[in-house]
Amino acid sequence: MGGIKASEGDETAASPRFLVGIGRGIGGAMLFALPMQMTMEMWEFGFLIDRWRLLLLLLLVIPLLVGISHRLGFEKTFCWKDDMRDATIAYGIGIVTSAMTLTLFKLLTADMPIDEMAGKIALQAVPASIGALLGRSQLGSGKDDPEEERPASYGSELFLMAVGALFLNLNMAPTEEMILISYKMTPWHALATICLSIALMHGFVYAVSFKGGHELSSDTPWWHALIRFTLPGYVIALVISLYCLWTFGRLDGGALMPAIEAMIVLAFPGAIGAAAARLIL
Repeated sequence: MGGIKASEGDETAASPRFLVGIGRGIGGAMLFALPMQMTMEMWEFGFLIDRWRLLLLLLLVIPLLVGISHRLGFEKTFCWKDDMRDATIAYGIGIVTSAMTLTLFKLLTADMPIDEMAGKIALQAVPASIGALLGRSQLGSGKDDPEEERPASYGSELFLMAVGALFLNLNMAPTEEMILISYKMTPWHALATICLSIALMHGFVYAVSFKGGHELSSDTPWWHALIRFTLPGYVIALVISLYCLWTFGRLDGGALMPAIEAMIVLAFPGAIGAAAARLIL
């Protein structure tokens, strides 16, 4: 009986924390997705984006959400089944909040084709669902989350960098400015952008001692973190940038060099997002 009572007490205590997590998820979805929900290119791509590319994005975001839930989530999880549940809830929050916001702005109307409505909601639900899960990390007070964070493995840190890069890239990849900037750049500008991106990534985490940064021990050579974290992180930012540009059709019909330059341009905010993710998540 004592064991049953203890179990009931644990469930009672967990329920309010879960509801608080849902509230934070809604707040996180609004906070992180609102800039994209008020961007004209995202409205247009909800209708214009190739449906197979949109489907691929929606499928890829599922394991991404599961991974974020495993690290953060609405509450402490103990198995992948719980992470799947949290990911599903986050997806649902992203869909509902996106539909409500787009309706509020009269971007969804009753006379609109179902295909266009579904495309707009589905596209906006991707950043909103990510924001829903990040809400626990960003909006938590720390007082009502007694659970200790899981220790971050090397793979986990690389995963968080991918999340940060993807989130910022989703904001900017749909815009024409990324292509315009790349056309204006010379190869020297592109090289300088690469060097600055890497320097900022490394400096964000190791040099300027931001809260959440990773200090190196005195006997660790300076190049160790550069090779182990910064350079792989920048490669991740490049790959994520290339994928986002392809998803929104920004590379269709273009030559190789402009595509590379556009990738480098988009990887600049992507690299900052990747570095910031290691600090704040």
